[in-house]
Amino acid sequence: MRRIQNKSRLLFCILCLKGAKCVVQLLITSMKNNVKKFGDTGKSSYLCNKKDIMKKIVLFALAIAMSMSAFAQEDGEQSACKVETTLLADVVSNFIWRGQEQGSAALQPTLGIAYKGLSLSAWGSCGLASADDVKEIDLTLAYTIGGLNIGITDYWTNSVYADPENRYFKYDAHSTNHTFEANVGYDFGVASLQWYTNFAGYDGVNKDCKRAYSSYFEATVPFKFAAVDWTATAGFVPYATSYYNDWTSGFAVTNLSLMATKELKITDSFSVPVFAQFVANPCTQHAFMVLGLTLKP
Repeated sequence: MRRIQNKSRLLFCILCLKGAKCVVQLLITSMKNNVKKFGDTGKSSYLCNKKDIMKKIVLFALAIAMSMSAFAQEDGEQSACKVETTLLADVVSNFIWRGQEQGSAALQPTLGIAYKGLSLSAWGSCGLASADDVKEIDLTLAYTIGGLNIGITDYWTNSVYADPENRYFKYDAHSTNHTFEANVGYDFGVASLQWYTNFAGYDGVNKDCKRAYSSYFEATVPFKFAAVDWTATAGFVPYATSYYNDWTSGFAVTNLSLMATKELKITDSFSVPVFAQFVANPCTQHAFMVLGLTLKP
């Protein structure tokens, strides 16, 4: 379809140029005939009309340029409206999430599509150390406009034990391994802020043994130093819940991390991003080091 559109536009431009050439030739021929027929009177008419001809030619050329500009703008809009696909996988030395250790070495693939700010993605984690290691599948529907982003994520993991049989399609309120979370955030460029709250599925409880609607707030600051991309993160649990850190009695700092990422050049046309991350959880007084790499086509 794109080739047909391009050929049609090229044909249009050629026809316009040929048409312009024919118009100019006809006008010049007509005025020369006037000169021959009316002598000096025709010559003065020719000189007067010459300026009009040039104006018409310029206007005709501008019309063609504007048409071609419109085509180029249409191509740019079509390019901006393309469906984008994400396909990659991280290999990590250990699985750390929001300051909590979830498992050992893992393969974590991502598959996603995006169109005009709307995105749907699937993320997973599969332990490499043993068959009984943590497995997780997250589905996220998100929308971004400018710096604002909102989303809903369905987390499923075999480490919750609400359903001992680890059935993926079991959604009973009090016996499912799914957790549904909503998030809202804003990217200011120099820093981004995100708020996450569980609203359905498996969740922790508060001090009254009721659903806690567990929440997490995170601030992230990206920066570049010594030719390396860095990301500093600070995460907090705002109120009591048993969902984070087994038990968090109230406001607590649960995630302080610093990550460095650098492209490792393999060949002239292929490189692999490698990252190292230090993570500390003041709430549990634990710390972790993570090494990983990203594979993408």
